[in-house]
Amino acid sequence: MSADAERVAGAGDPEGKSSQPSGLMDLLAVAAVLVDAEGRIVLWSPQAADLYGYSAEEALGQYAAPLLIHQEHWDLVIEKFAEVMQTGRSWGGTFPVRHKDGSARLVELRNMRLLDDRGDFYALGLATDSPTLREVERDVALSTRLISQSPIGVAILDTELRYAAVNPALERMHGIPAKDHLGRHYREIMSASKFEVPETAMRQVLETGVPMVDQATVVGRSPSDPDQQRAWSISLYRLEDPQGRILGVADLVVDVTDRYQSALEASEARRRLALIADGSARIGTTLEVEQTARELAEVTVPQLADVATVDVLDSILGAHRPAREEGGPAVFRALAVKGAYPTEALQAADPPGQTAAYEADRLATQCVRTGRPILVADTDDDDLARIARDAHAATLLARAGVHSYLLAPLIARGQILGCLGLTRARNPLPFDEDDLALAVELASRAAVCIDNARWHQSVRNAAETLQRSLLPDHPPHLPGLRLASRYRPAQATYEIGGDWYDVLPLDGDKTALVVGDVMGSGIDAAATMGRLRTATSAFADLDLEPAQVLQHLDKITSGLEHYIATCVYAVYEPHRAECRIATAGHLPPVLVRSGKHPELLDLPTGTPLGVGGVPFETTTFRLDPGDQLVLYTDGLVETRHHPIDERLDTLCRLLDAPDSSLEETCDRLLADLRRPDDPDDVALLIARTEPFPAGPGPHG
Repeated sequence: MSADAERVAGAGDPEGKSSQPSGLMDLLAVAAVLVDAEGRIVLWSPQAADLYGYSAEEALGQYAAPLLIHQEHWDLVIEKFAEVMQTGRSWGGTFPVRHKDGSARLVELRNMRLLDDRGDFYALGLATDSPTLREVERDVALSTRLISQSPIGVAILDTELRYAAVNPALERMHGIPAKDHLGRHYREIMSASKFEVPETAMRQVLETGVPMVDQATVVGRSPSDPDQQRAWSISLYRLEDPQGRILGVADLVVDVTDRYQSALEASEARRRLALIADGSARIGTTLEVEQTARELAEVTVPQLADVATVDVLDSILGAHRPAREEGGPAVFRALAVKGAYPTEALQAADPPGQTAAYEADRLATQCVRTGRPILVADTDDDDLARIARDAHAATLLARAGVHSYLLAPLIARGQILGCLGLTRARNPLPFDEDDLALAVELASRAAVCIDNARWHQSVRNAAETLQRSLLPDHPPHLPGLRLASRYRPAQATYEIGGDWYDVLPLDGDKTALVVGDVMGSGIDAAATMGRLRTATSAFADLDLEPAQVLQHLDKITSGLEHYIATCVYAVYEPHRAECRIATAGHLPPVLVRSGKHPELLDLPTGTPLGVGGVPFETTTFRLDPGDQLVLYTDGLVETRHHPIDERLDTLCRLLDAPDSSLEETCDRLLADLRRPDDPDDVALLIARTEPFPAGPGPHG
């Protein structure tokens, strides 16, 4: 049985349905009074008893006018009654009636003539309370006007989700006339898969009665506006009659495209700000050109692009390489390539470290020549040919599905260094002006870091060259000694350090071994180191005791502005197998005797050079063939995270190894004790004694 049939059947079954009002007639409580041709009441409904206050027993048989009408209105009522009975024309209007309690009440009255099967006429009066009717009329008018004029789309669907009513706003949203909605199922009109969610929500609201307000947003295109993507917010309410019977569901649809677009723009703005913040934190973590370029590429992929390339002009990295002519090709050195996934677009890019010439018509060349970013939102074959270095690379880009491209110049301190290239293939959205602005911002930040890195690398190379030029080469032959040495600049800074070592041949087959460390870094520290090294060589030629040499160096250092230095000075005399040594605030050397564990020499520490006024002491000890003396600066063992005693123990442990060459020992110490980011340079000197003819020597 259908729902309509059930309602009809139920209405005739006093046992099956509640007598509570369920419709407009019940809400208005229409009273019916039948009057015969003489004006006497012959029928009286229960609603009439409620409206007029008289029971049926009190009203039946009475003349209607005296019972229900105040005396001053009798003539008008009798006239209208006669007119209805004579002409059959109905009469209606708002009229004051007399209630049983004597008060006057306004009712909305309709009178009509009735004819029975015997040819007799009767007058039927239908009435309802006028204020109640006016209230209902206002509610209906308000509801009708609101729904018809509202910009909110409104649809009423029955319990089977068939359209029962649609307002003009929803007609416009759907682009389908209201009449074509009626009787059709929701999914017949809203057939796209995205509308499965609202359909499920409607069934849930019908089942639970719990409204869903602004909880579902559908994004798509409507037949009325197929060229623009729009967003709609959907609210759902279950409809019930006063008796509580479920009638269907109300579907309220609000066009929230502007709000949705604003939310998207705000989300995109937050994403861009987050990407800039991420770039600020991740780009430029080191002063290495290649690492900085890799960091830039990694920040942009996949958040901004599917593939990123970072290329700089080859003339920028090579200070002595001449720039190409203005109209000729631009020569780039690839620094970084990053892809979000394996793609042939990566093969089209120049491998890091490789140089390639791009002709003047290529976009990369135009970017670095003009210093302006380039955006190709939708690429075609001609664009790909101007992006790629050659025809083969263009083919690879096409096969990879590259459809959008942009270039941002790398500009630092007014100089164009290169460019950042970004492509999209799997990401379906083309680059837009906001993406270009973001890429330019990231490229600008990275360019400063790259520029800093290239200058610091240049300074670093110069510093190492200068530092090494100040360090000695080993003499080809040293009596009774075999030597190995290392100098390592600091990895975390690019200024010249003050560490040095020296090997000085002396008269009588003796050799002076020196390791020193000027506190601080920079040109001044290097200059101080150069002065001390020169002075040490001069004093060593005077055949002074180590303590006396340090005494003279202390006086020289005191005259150098605000600089102090540590130093260890030793003299080995092979004829006596004897070593004399003195230290000025320096870490103790390590003595490695054959067949014994390495030990730190227990020497008077002395004060650093430059303090002044404190005497130094010379210590003498024997060195047998095969013994080793290890001199070093504090950069080898000092760290911020370990006690110095622990590090010195580690040094001795590393030296307590099976016999190996001095070169291997130097490499092992540096590898195990040094970290890439150590902030201090290192000087290391190892001397091993060899058999030498005994005797007093030339000056014995």
